[in-house]
Amino acid sequence: MTLQEAIEARHSVRAYKEQPLAEDVVKVLEEEIAKLNSEGRLHIQFVRNEPKAFQGTIAKYGKFRNANNYIVMAGKKADDLDERIGYYGEHLVLLAQTLGLNTCWVGLSYSKVPGTYVLDEGEKIACYIAIGYGETQGAGHKIKTIGQVSNANDSTPSWFKKGVEAALLAPTAVNQQKFSFEYIGTEDSSGQHHPSPHKVLAKRGFSLIGYTQMDLGIAKYHFEIGAGKENFEWV
Repeated sequence: MTLQEAIEARHSVRAYKEQPLAEDVVKVLEEEIAKLNSEGRLHIQFVRNEPKAFQGTIAKYGKFRNANNYIVMAGKKADDLDERIGYYGEHLVLLAQTLGLNTCWVGLSYSKVPGTYVLDEGEKIACYIAIGYGETQGAGHKIKTIGQVSNANDSTPSWFKKGVEAALLAPTAVNQQKFSFEYIGTEDSSGQHHPSPHKVLAKRGFSLIGYTQMDLGIAKYHFEIGAGKENFEWV
């Protein structure tokens, strides 16, 4: 399964089979986590066979079942921490999908279980990602149109539209999709055109629920997969 196929196949799953994760799958995920921690300046941790985080009152609200494996998304407090959490966390979500696993981003309905994670000075947990073999593959949900979240039109490159389409399939908190993508073109500040890369601006909207910065990070990773990272630069 390619990452593009994973984007199209992946839906949030909250109920899992009582099936331990295959060791070869665990190894792939752990190697990727080590790489992303280095690249994203994060402290992502993989917790296995631990049932307490998704039990109790808060977790019941989230309707989780057999969520015994999860990824703790943590890092040093910073203005851009949530965006990096979203961007690199979605790397793991889509990788998991290609490995035959299912996932769910969890912002609130989990409990922090002492002894299951380590936080260094100045670090915080931003969210969890539940992971495992789903009872189902989840279900799709209503999404916005390309026109509602971008300036794509007949004169913008086809890769830009593909990027927006991929971003629209990104998971966001309560499906709020408070992001937008603007094709800027290849002009510099003097209005001159150059053979330099095309520019794209990604913005987050306002939401009382929050999580828009994390959602933007997730959507930007989807956009890169759909558009092809080699075709543009972020503004």
